[in-house]
Amino acid sequence: MHDVEHHDLVGIGTGPTNLSLAALAEPVPHLSVRFLDARPEFRWHPGMMVPDAELQVSYLKDLVTTVDPTSRFSFLNYLAESGRLFRSLVANRDRCTRQEFEQYYRWVARQLSSLRWNRPVEEVRLRQDRLEAVSGGTRYSTGSLVLGTGRTPVLPGFAEALRGPSVLHGADLLHVAPQVRGKDVLVVGGGQSGAEVVHHFLRSDTELPRRLTWISSRDGFQPLDDSPFTNEWFAPDYVDHFHRLPRERRTELLSRQRLASDGITESLLEAIYRRLYQLDFLAGAPVQHRLVTNRRVIGLDRDGDRVVASVHDRDLDRAETHVADVAVFCTGYRSSLPACMDPLADRLLDARGELEVDRDYSLRWDGPADARIYVQNMSESTHGVADPNLSLAAWRSAQILNAVAGRKVYRADHETSTTTWGNPLDPSGAVPSEPLPILRSV
Repeated sequence: MHDVEHHDLVGIGTGPTNLSLAALAEPVPHLSVRFLDARPEFRWHPGMMVPDAELQVSYLKDLVTTVDPTSRFSFLNYLAESGRLFRSLVANRDRCTRQEFEQYYRWVARQLSSLRWNRPVEEVRLRQDRLEAVSGGTRYSTGSLVLGTGRTPVLPGFAEALRGPSVLHGADLLHVAPQVRGKDVLVVGGGQSGAEVVHHFLRSDTELPRRLTWISSRDGFQPLDDSPFTNEWFAPDYVDHFHRLPRERRTELLSRQRLASDGITESLLEAIYRRLYQLDFLAGAPVQHRLVTNRRVIGLDRDGDRVVASVHDRDLDRAETHVADVAVFCTGYRSSLPACMDPLADRLLDARGELEVDRDYSLRWDGPADARIYVQNMSESTHGVADPNLSLAAWRSAQILNAVAGRKVYRADHETSTTTWGNPLDPSGAVPSEPLPILRSV
């Protein structure tokens, strides 16, 4: 026999995105919400929480500030409550470390009565036009379900087959803690995560590898595009514009905008370059290193205690091999439906096996109109490059909360960009029936 709880909103997963939603929902009267998470407590990428790793966005893009600067759950209030606001303003300027932001997240999580830990959801099903999340002996019944289970680390199949203490994804770096002192190390991936792993291996004078090879499939080890107009891709009205575009155009744009979200911060590039200079010319026992670009790892085999990576050199169209004791793959993350959604999966995926996500982050499906499923961090293909990023987390949560409440709980549609997206004469984005006049200067 199951206990039944009825709520206006049930969230599955409590990472930063659903934590934002929970924080924004907390002060809303007459709104019953519950968030379920399988973990015993809040943690944020613990396997990659390397020392000194910095946020790639301003700390003002926290859980609440961009839609409610007066919220008691803001990062600035956290600093004030913990007695470090003035020192932080001097030390952090407009950025802070991921470690400090996790402390902030945990501080917020401790204050929210809607969170339930150690609550793995076994399945979600439809019962009498209501969605039910089943966890242990309780059925959580709701008309609005929000999936915030995060993205899954992706290892190529050939690496997954050898996964273990010496072959791992960057997300497991601190969990596995591979021994690299005096060994040959291979790092695959030319984005921010790959750079953080490389910097981590080079930091200690006493735990240095013998040889480090860093492979990127890109043209170089390229910086994050953090310029002002590029950052407008992370603005609310660009999401509106992007969502209206044809699928093929969205796919093309995402491929061209990758460095806006997955380039390497300039400060980290400088730190790695400076450290390699020190090791080459100032250290007593320099690390052999080889940083190579336009290479793609296409296979991995075991050779005794070592691994052999088969690599395609795309510049010269030839094969290479790289032998290592430890191989770390920083090969990204994938968004997918959690296993608990399997009972409904056939009704949620289109013919391509993809989710169709409406502007308010609800899924299109054939279920009852009053049973709505919303997604966090699963909408990059429909909502743009900002979707996996922290920049719009609070704004997206406000969009979902407004839709669930059926009213404008938070103002989330009043921001504009310097750049004009779409048709400048029609804010709706509709294509005019007549050609636009040519505007001439006089």
